[in-house]
Amino acid sequence: MLKYLPVLGCALSATLTLGACEYPLGTNQGYAPAQPIAYSHAQHAGDLQIPCLYCHYAASRGRHAGVPPAQVCMNCHEKVKKDAPEIQKVVTAIATGTPIAWNRVHALPDFAWFSHARHVTADIKCQTCHGPVETMTQVAQVESMTMGWCVDCHRKTLDDPKNAGKQQPPLDCGGCHY
Repeated sequence: MLKYLPVLGCALSATLTLGACEYPLGTNQGYAPAQPIAYSHAQHAGDLQIPCLYCHYAASRGRHAGVPPAQVCMNCHEKVKKDAPEIQKVVTAIATGTPIAWNRVHALPDFAWFSHARHVTADIKCQTCHGPVETMTQVAQVESMTMGWCVDCHRKTLDDPKNAGKQQPPLDCGGCHY
């Protein structure tokens, strides 16, 4: 119980600080905005088994997974389904130098520091936080992404006998808030 005391203090502080907010932060479960291009993760990550890091290569190097540049799509689509209407949107974006205006699905508040690289190098599967993306024709936020949800995962990792001290996710406030 004492090892969780810092987390309880942080939770109390965050509750008092955020109590005045007009909306709950990071709790957009089910949020699935329409996208400018009908991209199916079910087809690409599911049926074709393209690894997440092929497109979201920044996830292994930094805080953000990032939206892949349109040219990554064309690595395959210069040969495959190149005349499909959705691919033509990508071709036009590249030809005109216009970025594709993807709508963000997962967003954490600015006061929470999160690194995709730390989680990827710890071999945490993308689905742990993002749900079964390989089955989604339209990406939706599956988990709450709240502080409590993250802390619960950190606790489970620390308490897992299979972990045996290999991973040491933080439970103190400074691990994610600084």
